[in-house]
Parts: sequence; structure tokens; C-alpha cells
Amino acid sequence: MADPSDSLPAPKASSGAVIKRAGQLFRPHRAKVVWTLVAVMAGVVLGLLPPWFLQVIIDEGLIGRNLDTVVLFSILTVIVNLVAAGVTLLYGFWGVQIGQAIMCELRGRLYRHLQGMSLSFFTATRTGEIQTRLISDIGGVQNVVSTTLTDAVSNLAIVVSTLVAMFVFDWRLTLLSIALIPLFGWIGQKVGDFARDVRKGSQEQTAELNAMMQETLSVSGILLTKTTGRQDVLFEKFDVENVKLADWQIKLNVLQYLFFGMIRMITSLSPALVYWLAGWLMIAHGDPSLTVGKLVAFTALQIRLFFPLTGIMGTHVELLSSVALFERIFEYLDLKQEVVDRPDPVKLDSESVQGDVRFDDVTFRYDPATEKPSLDRISFSASPGQLVALVGPSGAGKTTITYLIPRLYDVESGSVKIDGVDVRDIEGSSLSRVVGAVTQETYLLHSSVRENLKVAKPDATDAEMVEACRLAAIHDHIESLEQGYDTVVGERGYKLSGGEKQRLAIARAILKNPRILILDEATSALDTETERLIQSSLNRLMKGRTTFAIAHRLSTVIAADLILVVQDGRIVEQGRHQELLARGGLYRKLHEEQFKSEGPLAGEIA
Repeated sequence: MADPSDSLPAPKASSGAVIKRAGQLFRPHRAKVVWTLVAVMAGVVLGLLPPWFLQVIIDEGLIGRNLDTVVLFSILTVIVNLVAAGVTLLYGFWGVQIGQAIMCELRGRLYRHLQGMSLSFFTATRTGEIQTRLISDIGGVQNVVSTTLTDAVSNLAIVVSTLVAMFVFDWRLTLLSIALIPLFGWIGQKVGDFARDVRKGSQEQTAELNAMMQETLSVSGILLTKTTGRQDVLFEKFDVENVKLADWQIKLNVLQYLFFGMIRMITSLSPALVYWLAGWLMIAHGDPSLTVGKLVAFTALQIRLFFPLTGIMGTHVELLSSVALFERIFEYLDLKQEVVDRPDPVKLDSESVQGDVRFDDVTFRYDPATEKPSLDRISFSASPGQLVALVGPSGAGKTTITYLIPRLYDVESGSVKIDGVDVRDIEGSSLSRVVGAVTQETYLLHSSVRENLKVAKPDATDAEMVEACRLAAIHDHIESLEQGYDTVVGERGYKLSGGEKQRLAIARAILKNPRILILDEATSALDTETERLIQSSLNRLMKGRTTFAIAHRLSTVIAADLILVVQDGRIVEQGRHQELLARGGLYRKLHEEQFKSEGPLAGEIA
């Protein structure tokens, strides 16, 4: 099976291509986008009126000493500003609605896509890295997605309309004002390019720190740290990674202050130059076309011009810096899902499935680059209702065989069939209903006993859960807990003992009631007395089902209808207990070693 990193797209997309792809996220919201843009344009038009009203108030009202004009246009200014503020609030609200809908969809797409990745992806990728992409990276582009569209269109429309109005007032003052615009563009480009690299470095370091915290602050990580007594090593490593992240964050903040500081300097310089030119034209040349009211109105428009220009530059910087985050998000969305449903898959009816399982010349590699396969030309058949035991040395391939039945991986060659249908042709959801498993490592949610049971059957009744727990010999213990079935088991079930966790996992499998059952050392954490207690229940559960048990107790092996002896990825022997003993091969050797070390009822075969 390929390393998931091999599936990552090799060539990096250009910033333009990434931004274009991000823009396509708005397509499902076209109608609301159009209405938002209409509101933006209405706000822009309304914003042009107050400077003109100001000129009238000064030239015709104050200088002309006409109080009615002052009162009328002052009232109009207030009304227009109130309406413009309402329109701005409206399109801002719609923009945030659109952005949050996109964010929700993006998180959902990424989560569903990751759920569809094969097991090899998760064995090769740290959980903290996945969490960073799903939470931090998507959160990092939230501002861009939520406000960029409205801000960009609004600012661009304001700049264009304001420039037109400024030219109408005085073309000479306008040319002086726009002479500084290229400087805006140059600063924005330089800062944006640098911001992209800084944002990418910051997110990569965040992922590194998140991964470390997830590994060391989990229950398992804390246990390891406390039992080894090397907290000092972890503290030192955490301090190093923490300082690196702080350095990246400092760069981000300094970059922001530098950018806006330079913008403020330019916006402060421009009005001074305009007043100098206007004074020269009015005083030195006696230009009658320039009035005090026109100059004040022009200055108001100039301020109205520079703020959206600053916004455009800020949007440009934000877009470029967010490209790194979008690249990381799209990188995961572009990962190839290796185990997917084929077109028109076969839907298995869990009530009518017989449970016939057949391996035909199956070869499988976790990594195609390795020369030696993990499974090499495996062939066997299990009839409905049979108990098949898999035994052999550690690492022989026993668990890998069971992974191929529910299609956690796809075979390299050959086929795995259920009732004559290749598992690759079966719909994934129906296959998961047919196959149930109790794995060697029991995983429980940080939730109540009840919720952990309902993972197997969400609509299970209390009576069904109690019956399943009785069969797994765990009901009495659950009843003794302070809150019974509503007791929270803790992270990974650490409030329960190893045996209790495995019995709860067995109860979960009983509740699911699968036609094909996989027991991967399902009783490995149970003492002999407890195992004997639930063995009869397991026997009843296995009756009528095809069961694959990775054996570790002699009693399980003796009861098997078929024993597969696995060594180095191949089945070297198969048959019943007595037949294999008589052959004097690997099975007999393992059997004799067990008797010598632990006795006939407690010794381990595999």
C-alpha cells in the first residue's frame, strides 16, 4: 500500500490557480452573492453624496449665508449616512452568511474525504497534523472567505466611483492624488509575497506543535511520560517548538504593523500635497474654479479613496498569505482515496447474506516499493458458520488477512469474495453492516457506556444493550458503576480495565449482529476465569456466522473448524487441530512451545 505522501500532488499550483479554485467555492451561493453585490453598489452610490452635500453647505450655505441650505443639506447628509450604514450592515451580514456557509461546507468536505481515506493514510500521518488542516488551516482562511468578496467589490467600486467624482471636481488635484497609487501596489505586492511564506511557515509549525501536544497530552502519552520519568526531555522539546511558533507569530504581527504603518504614512502625505497644490492654484494663480467648499469636498473624497485603497492592498496581502493555507487544504482534498465504491456497487442484504468467504490467490503489499509482499498468494475458503482460526508467529500476516475482508485495504492481485461477490464490487456501507470486528486494540469514545454501545447500532433499545452486555459478561459490572449505562468511560476507556474494555467491545459486536465476525485476539486482556465465563456466549454468537479468530488460547484453536497457520505472509498449513498436530509441522512446534511455557489452557499460540 502506497504511503499517502506519495499521493500528494507533486507540482505546486500557482497562486492564481489556487485563488481561482478558492473562488469556485462561491458558486453554490450565486443568488445571494448577486444580491450582496447589488447592496454593495447601492452603498457605494450613497457614499458619494455626502461630499457633494458638503460642498453645497460650505459654498452656498455658509459662504452664501443661506441657513435654509445649511439645514436642508445637513439633514440630507444625516439621512444618507444612516441609510448607507444600514446598507453596509446588510451586505456585511450577507457576506458573513455566505462565508460561513462555505466554511461549513469546506470543513464537511475535508472531514468526509478524510473518512474515506484508507487505513494506510492514518497509520502514516500524525493525528495532530490532520487536526491542524481540518481546524487551524480552515480557520485561518475564514476571514478571507467571509469578507473578501464584499470588501474587494466594495473597495474597488468605491475607488472607481471616487476617482470619477474627483476628476469632476478638479482633474489636477486628482492626478496628484493618484500619483501615489502605484506605491500602494508595490507595497502590497512585496508584503503579500512575504506574508505568504510567513503564513505557511506559521501553519507548518502550528501543525508540528499540535501533533506533539496530541501525542504527549493523550492518556497514553501521559502514562508513557510518567512511567519513563523523562518529563524534562519533553519540556525541553516543547520549549523549542513553542519558541519557533512564537517567532513565526512575531513575524506575522510585525509584518502587519509595517504594512499599515507605511499605508498611514502615505495617506497622511497625500492630503498635504493636495493642499499645497490647491493653495498654489488659488493664491498664486487666482484660479476661480477652485472654491473652499470644492477643496473640502475633494479632501473628503480623497480620504474616501485611500481607505478602500488600503483595504484593497490588505485584501491582496490576505489573499496571498492565505494561498499557503488553501494549498494545504486542497492538498488533502486532492489525496486519492484508494478504497472507493465502484459504479453501481452490489448491495448486500444483511439478512440474507450466507457468509461464505473465499480468498483466491491474494497478494498484498502495504508499500508497493517493497520487494517482499505482506501476503503472498493466499488461498482458502470459509463456509458459512465456520470458525476459522489464524495462528502463527507475530508479524506473520494474520491481522492483515482479516483487514482485507471488510476492505480496509484493497488486494494487489487475486480477490476476496463474500458469497461469490468480490468485496471491491460491494457497496462499502453494506459491507460494513455485514462484517463486524473486535480488534486487538479496543477503542472506546470519551462518552457514556450507552453511547459506546450505540456506535454499533444507533437505534438499539435499552433491552438490546442489556442483553448484549449480559452475553459479554459485562452487564453486572456496568450496573455497579455509579451512573450505570450513563457512566462516562473516559478517554479511550481508561476508566475501565483492559478486560472490561474488551468485554464492552465484544458486547458492541454482539449488538451489531454481523454475519461475518472477526475476533483479533478479542480475549487477550481477559484472565482465564473471565474468558471461560464469556466463551459459551461467544460460541452462541458465532453459531450461524462465519468467524475469523486470531487465536491466542488453546480452547479457541481446538474448537476451530479450520486452522490457518501463517508464516512470512503465506499459509504454510491448514486443517483441524488434530490433523495439524499429526503433521508435525509449524503448528505442532508452536503447540509444544505453548505447553512448555504456559500450560494447555492458558498458553498462547500466536
